[in-house]
Amino acid sequence: MKQSIQLRMGQNLTMTPQLQQAIRLLQLSTLELKLEIQSALESNLMLELADENSDEAGTANENPEQKSGTANEDSGTTESTEITASSELSNEMLNKNEIPDELPVDSVWEDVYDGATSYSQSKENDSDYLEPAQNQSKSLREYLFWQLEMSKLLEKDRLIAVAIIDSINDDGYLGSSIDEILQGLDAEHKFTVEDVEYTLGRIQRFDPPGVGSRDLSECMLAQLTQLDKNTPYRLSAIDLVQSHLGNLANREFPLIMRQMKISDQDLNQIINLIQSLNPRPGSQISNKEPEYIVPDVLVKKIKGRWRVELNPDTLPKLRINNLYSGLIKRADNSKDNTYLKNHLQEARWFLKSLHSRNETLLKVASCIVERQRGFLDYGDEAMKPLVLRDVAESVEMHESTVSRVTTQKFMHTPMGIFEFKYFFSSHVGTADGGECSATAIRAIIKKFLAAENPGKPLSDSKIAELLMKQGIKVARRTVAKYRESMMIPPSNERKRLTKI
Repeated sequence: MKQSIQLRMGQNLTMTPQLQQAIRLLQLSTLELKLEIQSALESNLMLELADENSDEAGTANENPEQKSGTANEDSGTTESTEITASSELSNEMLNKNEIPDELPVDSVWEDVYDGATSYSQSKENDSDYLEPAQNQSKSLREYLFWQLEMSKLLEKDRLIAVAIIDSINDDGYLGSSIDEILQGLDAEHKFTVEDVEYTLGRIQRFDPPGVGSRDLSECMLAQLTQLDKNTPYRLSAIDLVQSHLGNLANREFPLIMRQMKISDQDLNQIINLIQSLNPRPGSQISNKEPEYIVPDVLVKKIKGRWRVELNPDTLPKLRINNLYSGLIKRADNSKDNTYLKNHLQEARWFLKSLHSRNETLLKVASCIVERQRGFLDYGDEAMKPLVLRDVAESVEMHESTVSRVTTQKFMHTPMGIFEFKYFFSSHVGTADGGECSATAIRAIIKKFLAAENPGKPLSDSKIAELLMKQGIKVARRTVAKYRESMMIPPSNERKRLTKI
């Protein structure tokens, strides 16, 4: 085969490190973004948090980008946001990889970021970081050991109590049998089954009520026993749990009424008392810190217009350090100067990527609000079908970009806080050739069930017929799927739950 030199022309997409960074920041949640920004502040000396009281901070607040960082919707139109040339990384750059080689220093970054750590922390700020560790709630095991230390037990019984507490799971139930606990104890003390039973009874009187129970019946009895003796139907509830719990689980209410010789009203009151008990007492004690959702965008209705704006509490106020950037000398290829240049370029790209993320987030949120104004005005029943392709075509982005933006991003609306993904749903055809979203259908089904006759609940077939009368073509199997997704039992179980 003869070798030859040929010239070929072609196009291909190259993922530069800068483009990869922009895409990665785009898919980060608010909390992950804060960690990423903190890491950038620690690793790049050119980045710093702008002082709110400084002149530059005041200039940043007057930046026209802040004034235009909102979107209004009226009559199906969206007001476009104005982006300053010094901080724009358009979405075409994300799709086409067209990023300029040189970027101006963005010294007027206007967004506020209060999650990063300042370089000059005071002692007062240090206490804020210590508070979560000091106020951390105890686990169930630690809580039980604390009560054990406060109780008066012999050393022999205390050894058994430690083994019992170690066998209690997170739900508060004893995870090992008496024989297994006995086998795990030191044989030198010659413990007996009676010793373990006695100590278990002491543990079961600890807080929360019902802890250390071996089964559901024992758990409920422990909680009923600790109730006030004057509690109505307390003794009847104890009798039912001791002797008829199996019938109650099988919902054999007529049999229970005959055996206990009570009326249906009394049985209802007894069941209400039992349902007020906690079947998982250990869940009351948890060492898990609460997880708070910080919305990325805020949606408000002002003068009849739905207005979308970025949440200022999640936006960082970053800038280039003028002192270090001023040390860079042109035509100087020394090691230190090259080091400063590299950090400066990385800082510029990071600021650009942050602004690109905010711009894309605002565009996608504005498009969602524009299409789901019916939901914001009237609720779930007015939710329209929406898929990623619809938003991607509207904002002229790729579907993958929209998918990244809508993942783990939240929107604060007058209806509550919703994830962006909540506004996307499949559609079902209607009789007039239109479309109805799955979210709207679930809301309609829930409305039907709320108004049904408790003595004769609606079956899935009947619900499908009611939907058909409203022009929504839904099969019985689809109704069952929607009902199960809302954790609603079938008609026969709903009848038993609501009427004896």
